[in-house]
Amino acid sequence: MSKLRSIIDGVMRLDPDAEAIEFREVWHSWGELTDIMDGLEEIFAANAIGAGSRIAGVLRNTPQIAAAIVGLLISDRCIVTLNPLLPEEKLVADVAALKAPVIFAAAEDWSRDEFREAAFASKALCLAIPSTAGDKVKVLNALGDGDFLSDAEGIGIEMLTSGTTGTPKRIPLKARNFERMILDAAVFERRDVNEEPRLRRAVSILNTPFSHIGGLVGLFICLSAGRRACMLERFQVGPFVAAIERHQPKAVSAPPSGLRMILDADVPKEKLASLAVFRTGTAPLDPDLADAFFDRYGIPVLQNYGATEFAGGVAGWTMQDFKTHGKSCRGSVGRMNPGVEGRVVDAETGDPLPFGESGLLELRAKYLGDGVSWMRTNDIARMDEENFLWILGRADNAIIRGGFKIIPDDVVRSIETHPAVREACVIALPDPRLGEVPAAAYLVKSGQSLEPDALRAYLRERLTPYQVPVQLLQLDEMPRTPSMKVSQPELKKLFAA
Repeated sequence: MSKLRSIIDGVMRLDPDAEAIEFREVWHSWGELTDIMDGLEEIFAANAIGAGSRIAGVLRNTPQIAAAIVGLLISDRCIVTLNPLLPEEKLVADVAALKAPVIFAAAEDWSRDEFREAAFASKALCLAIPSTAGDKVKVLNALGDGDFLSDAEGIGIEMLTSGTTGTPKRIPLKARNFERMILDAAVFERRDVNEEPRLRRAVSILNTPFSHIGGLVGLFICLSAGRRACMLERFQVGPFVAAIERHQPKAVSAPPSGLRMILDADVPKEKLASLAVFRTGTAPLDPDLADAFFDRYGIPVLQNYGATEFAGGVAGWTMQDFKTHGKSCRGSVGRMNPGVEGRVVDAETGDPLPFGESGLLELRAKYLGDGVSWMRTNDIARMDEENFLWILGRADNAIIRGGFKIIPDDVVRSIETHPAVREACVIALPDPRLGEVPAAAYLVKSGQSLEPDALRAYLRERLTPYQVPVQLLQLDEMPRTPSMKVSQPELKKLFAA
């Protein structure tokens, strides 16, 4: 990561006393971040943990963990992500399976008894990342003679997928591909990556978890640009809106569920007055939701499309495209990013389909796969002649009910047309006679009520009989992954209960 390393290192050492990251309304300096990075480097040197080594980290959103992440990636080591929101038994199982020679975490995670015992039992070098300025990284457990999987030459991140539809998978992301994506992002900000590093007064709000690829991408884009950051532990309407009021950014980002929460909380328009654009991704965006947000606040909602497997985004809206194509391409996730090719193919034959027809999406870019071959996704899509992309659903998420195919997104859209519904999610439940059947959980808006029988009657007027969910469950909150997608495995547990 020679180019990205020189940019990040140059930015972080320009003015050690300058403000870098605000966390819980307290500013942390660039010098504090580089102290963490330098402290880790000393420990790694003493233990012969060189470039290409796998380093597991419990990636909680704190400035100090952010510094550890940056230091590891720019030194050509591989971060193996551990999710702090995992239940204890799953985190322990993940630690045992990883066989990483180094494990780092914040103090609050080391206080989790079963996790600490599992980490020590693995004989890994265990490091506690401080939370107070001036404190040093602590060695909790010396490196032992364990059965480690150490080598990850050329891999920057082993990232867990979100686990929206099943057990999360760990995807190896090449360091050069991650670097290329961060450098290419400068084009969208009209920055020249070859200019001298400098610090900027603008503040970016970082609220996506570091255990999600979007959180890491946002962190590196922010720091490489020399911008200050307001870091939130997760998306919550109150802290998010307060951060906008404090720092007056022109652009922010949150998943579509965040948009719904803001609308449902009826946040006053003046509190978002600084925003010129609201970016969203990680989950499908209902165009009616985007329209409702624009009508309420006058702020364009620009969607992007990507995935962990793609090392981030591959398509999205620019402000200029929104002005010229917003109405004609309504519902699109935007245009393919520069350097990314997309095509739609027949699921059975693999033959490319004409513009406007739906099929499976395939992608090709220098930083995807081997950089030459087409990478097939599980997304059902269509494209037009100007490279605008529509994501219509997931091929691997279709529900087959007695031979009838149901696309869950179609049912979700119908449920969310009900004026009392804030959000819905549709999953497949096993059925001994039909194979599988749809079930739906839903949230209602503040001050509203909606009994399942009333919603079922509403849906019978809008869906074919086989599309109507056999079970409807009203919840106070949806179980969610770190990226705020609805966790379908956890939702299935609620239905089973």
